[in-house]
Amino acid sequence: MQQSERAQRDVENGRRRTLLQALARLVPYLEGLKLRWTFGVLAAIGAGIIALAIPQVLGAMVDNFEADSALTSVVWAAFAVVLALGVLEAVLVYLRRYFVIPPASDAETSMRTSLFDRLIHQSSTFHSAWEAGQLQSRAIADLNMLRRFFAFGSLMLVTASITVLVGFVLMFRAVPALALLFLCAAVPVILLGPAFRKKFVHYSRSSQDQAGEVATKVEESVHGIRVLKAFGRSDWARSSFVREAGRLRELEVSKMRTLAKFQMLMVLLPEGVLAACIFVGLWQVATGAVSEGALVAFFATAVVLKNPIEGIGMLIGMVFMAKTAIDRHVDVMDVTPDIVSPEQPATAPERGVVELQDVRFRYPDATEDLIKGVNLRIEPGETMALVSATGGGTSTLLNLIPRLYDVTGGSVRVDGVDVRDYDLPDLRSRIAVAFEDPTLFSASVRSNVLLGTGHERDAEDPQHPPREKAPQADQLDSVLAEALHTADAEFVENLPEGLDTRIGEEGLSLSGGQRQRLALARAIAAKPSVLLLDDPLSALDVRTEERVTARLRDVLRGTTTLIVAHRPSTVALADRVAVLHRGEVIDVGTHAELLERSGTYRAIMKPPAPTGEQLMDAIPAEQDAAPQTVDARTGPVTSEHQEVPR
Repeated sequence: MQQSERAQRDVENGRRRTLLQALARLVPYLEGLKLRWTFGVLAAIGAGIIALAIPQVLGAMVDNFEADSALTSVVWAAFAVVLALGVLEAVLVYLRRYFVIPPASDAETSMRTSLFDRLIHQSSTFHSAWEAGQLQSRAIADLNMLRRFFAFGSLMLVTASITVLVGFVLMFRAVPALALLFLCAAVPVILLGPAFRKKFVHYSRSSQDQAGEVATKVEESVHGIRVLKAFGRSDWARSSFVREAGRLRELEVSKMRTLAKFQMLMVLLPEGVLAACIFVGLWQVATGAVSEGALVAFFATAVVLKNPIEGIGMLIGMVFMAKTAIDRHVDVMDVTPDIVSPEQPATAPERGVVELQDVRFRYPDATEDLIKGVNLRIEPGETMALVSATGGGTSTLLNLIPRLYDVTGGSVRVDGVDVRDYDLPDLRSRIAVAFEDPTLFSASVRSNVLLGTGHERDAEDPQHPPREKAPQADQLDSVLAEALHTADAEFVENLPEGLDTRIGEEGLSLSGGQRQRLALARAIAAKPSVLLLDDPLSALDVRTEERVTARLRDVLRGTTTLIVAHRPSTVALADRVAVLHRGEVIDVGTHAELLERSGTYRAIMKPPAPTGEQLMDAIPAEQDAAPQTVDARTGPVTSEHQEVPR
């Protein structure tokens, strides 16, 4: 499904989901928040009611000025009461934050952890369809918004609503006519509210989606910075980013402009009505309809209600942004992983037998199968090379064995069991993979190479006990040394901190050949029963490839290996070679047999014409020992006593 189609579908699903339905989706994360949130609301409501009590004290004081000649005692009594109420209000404001902020942060962490867990269990198909920036914005910005909503927005919206309600009751009690006039300001807000909601939700969703697009642009540019610089396309990347950032700015400004108009209405109407109340109130005092103290209490209460009334507009906007964040979170959480462990997984002894039985595979958006009925059997300890023209499906076929993708027809069997019947950790503990385009993590060299070892894996996953062949901690150094030596990766000893050197993001601080050798060492260190190598030597120079190939022959003895090969030197590792052509295996045999009988294989393996540099490399080193000069008449002249130009 295209990105725009999926985004439109997600928006429509979010529109159909009410706020209560959206909040209900977060109930599992809010178990630790409910009680403390309730205490926080009570503290906030208490603070609001105390703030409303202060005007009543002032009104009573004004009325007592006329009834009591002891003005000093009235003032001191009012001072003591107001001071006590102020201190109590401050304590309640502190308690509001104390109760709510820690569990709100816990809920944010729980949601972020659940989202990450869902992401790492999704199939490669899912990650091919979703932009990384969209997922990052959901995991960071959207969940930050939800934390602020739970810790502040939701609590203050409830508090403001109750405070305004109690304030109106007190205003009606003081001066009913003025309170009724003040209440008329709410009518336009009620009428214009639905239109505001519709526009604000639209801009909120669009801006949050666009923030994901901007994050994607940043990620792509940072990861591809060397390509951009090499091709002189930094200005192009900047222009592209400026367009996306400009679009985000327009949406954010439109969203805030919509909110500003609504807030202007929320401020203007009460202030305008309050101005009218001054004239009506003074007239009522002059006629004796109300007392001066009642009028003071009314206007002091109105002043206290000013902030909650003005803030309701902003809080309503936060509610809509929070709902959009929930919708975007649910968009990901509702995608059920399509590659999961069965409820009753099968088990089998590890022997390293791999069988492909009428295997078919088609990508979700494709119109025809890429793999069209492949049948192969790789015996324990055998090394088989998969050969095809570029784009022939060999890498895809390799990915079907550890279930990075699932077959769309036929079956892949490891040790006699369909891979779909294995518990995924069990299946993948039997298999190690070295990809052509290696990915390294922001960790030490040691951690990267030992990533797939049973010791490292099982130490981090107590649900899956270590296998018998998992190396013990005291054996890891020898495993590490052997893997690095086999992959000719001893260059790590020259890094600033040796094996403890932290590799930059995706290993971009290393060359392509160095990254590829570390990835190969990682696969070797895992000591799997099945090793999958996707053209693992493509970035190596000829001499390094020769050394690694010679060492791999020894290491691969006893390990079932399936290797994607595009060069004769890699094919030399294999006992047998399978030729994949147009989605089918058309021939299987040794390298020599296939060269003799398969024209397709010869065409694939035909070496390109040598370049001038390669021809120079082929000249024996002894011929380069003596320096040469070139005479214009007689050609090259060799002399052991040539003068070196000064």
